[in-house]
This record gives sequence, C-alpha cells and structure tokens, in this order.
Amino acid sequence: MDSKFIPLPDFTEFPVAEMQQRSEDFYNQIRRRRTVREFSDRKVDPRIIDECLKAAGTAPNGANLQPWHFVVVTDPGIKSQIRVAAEEEEREFYNHRAPQEWLDALAPLGTDEHKPFLETAPCLIGIFSKAYDLGPTGSRVKNYYASESVGIATGFLIAALHHAGLATLTHTPSPMKFLNEILQRPRHERAFLLLVVGYPAENAKVPLISKKPLNEIVSYL
Repeated sequence: MDSKFIPLPDFTEFPVAEMQQRSEDFYNQIRRRRTVREFSDRKVDPRIIDECLKAAGTAPNGANLQPWHFVVVTDPGIKSQIRVAAEEEEREFYNHRAPQEWLDALAPLGTDEHKPFLETAPCLIGIFSKAYDLGPTGSRVKNYYASESVGIATGFLIAALHHAGLATLTHTPSPMKFLNEILQRPRHERAFLLLVVGYPAENAKVPLISKKPLNEIVSYL
C-alpha cells in the first residue's frame, strides 16, 4: 500500500532564548500539579473536558491506530456504582492482598480503602486500552503498543486538565474489570485508569513530598 505524505504542518521554531523561557515556563506550571484526594462538588464546564480530551487524542501512538477510549461520567448514580465497586476491591487490597512493604510505601500518602472522591468530584473519566479493534465485518484489527500509547495519551490528558485549571487524581483499583460492566465497554477493552477530575475542595490538603532532582533521574552520554 502506498503511503501518502504531506509537508509538515504548523511547526514553529522559536529563537533559543524563547525556547529556554518556554521550557522553563512549562516546568514552573506543571510542577504545581498535585494529586488531589479532596474535591469540591462544583460542576465543570463539559466543553473544558472535551477540549482536554481532544488534546489527549493527539498523542503519539503505535501505527496511528489510537487504541484508546474515554468514558466521561458525571451521572451521580453511575459514580455511586463505581465507588461501591472500587471500594470493594480496595478493601480486599488493603486488608488481604497488599504485602506489608507496599502498605508501608503508601502510608505517607494517607491512602486507604475509602474513596469518597469518586462520588464528590463532578467528573470521572474511565480510560480504556484496546488490544484490538473490530473491522466492518467483525474481524480483529490488532493494535500495536496499546498500553504505551494509552499511557502517553493519559499523560497528555492530565497535563491538559492541569493547564486548564482543574485538579486530577489517578485511581487504579485492582482489578478494574468492574468498570467494563458499569461503563458498558466491550470485553476487548481493558480498563487502564480511572481519572478523577474537578476543583479541589476549599481546604484540600496534600502530602508534603518532593520530586527527585534532575541528577537522580537523568544520565547524559
């Protein structure tokens, strides 16, 4: 099959000084992003969510097959169902499945099996990874690097929501098969992550933590 190519559109090169400033500005903005567990119930304009999802959809991905699906949940009844199912899995995790080493690592973050934010926050986004799609005749079309691609798109989405002025929480109860049933997604889609989105509660608190410095996370050869 012959590939069609077009000239690279819309690429803008900036002077080096401006590039340095832009990279610094982005770092200073994104470093303010914090995972929030205390949300306000204030509504979020759905147009903001849509624009951020459009940004996520621009993420690089294997063979441009775009192996992701996003389910936006604002219905209180569905959010309640998700909370009940997630807390059931979390109780099993905290009380039976998690080794002590893992529980010790989580302790400074103050997490437990109680997840009220799943109902309080105005918006939940279920993110699904598709190992394959179905063609017009029902045949399977394999997606390549699905998990990696969905991970990149999720990063884009979190950054876009932060840039728009919203708080997020990445929630990964394990296993998450209950999301397929509640959100009516087919079996060939795998729940990748549940993203909680909204405004932080007025008196929201976050753990006092720090990020590793550059010299601990980067090598130059």
